[in-house]
Amino acid sequence: MGNVDVGLCMEFVRHDDKSFEWGIEKAAQLGYTYVEPIVHWGRELFSEAGYFHSVSMLDDPLRIKRACEKHGVKPSALSAHCPLCKPEISAEYLKQAIRFAAECGAPCVNTDEGPKPAWTTVDEDHLLMKYTLTEAVAVAEPRGILIGLEPHQQYSKSPDGLDRIWGLVDSPVIGINFDTGNSYLGGQDPVTWLERVRDRLVHVHAKDISVEQSDAERGQVTGTPVGCACGEGVVDWKAVIEVCKAAPRDLVLSVECGTVEQAAASIDHLKSLL
Repeated sequence: MGNVDVGLCMEFVRHDDKSFEWGIEKAAQLGYTYVEPIVHWGRELFSEAGYFHSVSMLDDPLRIKRACEKHGVKPSALSAHCPLCKPEISAEYLKQAIRFAAECGAPCVNTDEGPKPAWTTVDEDHLLMKYTLTEAVAVAEPRGILIGLEPHQQYSKSPDGLDRIWGLVDSPVIGINFDTGNSYLGGQDPVTWLERVRDRLVHVHAKDISVEQSDAERGQVTGTPVGCACGEGVVDWKAVIEVCKAAPRDLVLSVECGTVEQAAASIDHLKSLL
């Protein structure tokens, strides 16, 4: 059985208009030992000006490594979400993210199928995803980088749908980045689904959902960018942790929340259970 630790997705500073480096320092101050940087392609005005937390993959990957080392944290994964159903976007994006992860020290990249093209059928979408993942695996396998498939969109919102995507390409580097909040909002029981994918877990998004959001959106959406503080919503974190402790791989619960205050409350709650 593996070890379980707590990390923090960099989305927690999304409303503070601060840089990636500011977010890394703040995560360390809150007591986190792992962080999940978010990468993007090209150049983005607010990130370049230091008002947003994502990192361009045109930057030096050592920017991430140096910032993490400076503040005593490690990257648990890169958030590299791209629409797998649209290979004209995702094939090169995901391959670049994998190379970026290998150089900055992140063991995993997380992604999902993304919004589908308007004109394709279900079977065509899965063929397109197979193409994208086959290209990605060819880059990930020799570098030892894991690919975490997340329940987030039209096909991965159900256990059978996520399993179908996972089974498109036979590779040991393809696993599951389970998202507790997305699975709940999709109408599923997160703990039951987590049990189902336990042996394939490579990373976990620790996202709690408030009662208010649950009442308004459950069964009507396939996911959400961030949730409330862990312990302040509907997710049974004690049960989640017990499943993760029984997984064969070491896992990081990467908290996905929207504010510094939620990040502080989340680590306190999860650490108390660990």
